[in-house]
Amino acid sequence: MSDLGKRAEFYASYEGFKSYSVPQLKAKQARLFDRQFWQPADCKDTMSMLELGCGTGLFLSYLDQKGVRDFIGVDADPALADVIPESVSDRFKATSIDEFIEGLEKDRRFDRIIMWDVLEHFEPTDGAALLRRLCQHLPDDGLIAVKVPNVGSPWGLAFQYGDLTHLAAYTPSSMRQLAIASGYDCVACYGEVSGTPRRRLTDPMVHWFLSKMLMRSPEIWSANFFALLRPRAEA
Repeated sequence: MSDLGKRAEFYASYEGFKSYSVPQLKAKQARLFDRQFWQPADCKDTMSMLELGCGTGLFLSYLDQKGVRDFIGVDADPALADVIPESVSDRFKATSIDEFIEGLEKDRRFDRIIMWDVLEHFEPTDGAALLRRLCQHLPDDGLIAVKVPNVGSPWGLAFQYGDLTHLAAYTPSSMRQLAIASGYDCVACYGEVSGTPRRRLTDPMVHWFLSKMLMRSPEIWSANFFALLRPRAEA
């Protein structure tokens, strides 16, 4: 069996691993998306948005709630069609990322392309190739927003190695390297803010203390981090 066939066979068990269920967007999740995506990426409800690797559609529900009218979610697993919320089911495409991009009209543009927990599933060279292809479907002021496990922090290792389909590991530094290799500027790298109000207070205190104790501390301590990528003018 080819390497591609072996990967497809391995992914066939993904539904059981992830235990798909219909997501319910809660107010606290919407506030997190506001803080970690909408505000940093300077979004407007008039923008066109594409989510690659949309999973069960939680973020699609968020975009719908924000009043975005032009959005699409793509995921390769057809089993997800049974759990995508009904309100956004007509925005869901069950196809591979490659096939979706191949089917796009050349002049189709998205103001924001979102990839939460996606890039780590590609080898670095394949991830760079994907970003270069997506650049053709971004306007000059467009952005790609990504979230990946943060292997620069000890807290990120469980997220990185808790899924055997992860093929690349990222730190903020290597994300900037990927951006340069793909024709982008990494205009922002920032940590994930989550947990209870108490955790959001105590975690920075613990990280400050650890930073003082260690010879070299992580640039970002959170288990996952976000990055905003903008096409370079000369790309």
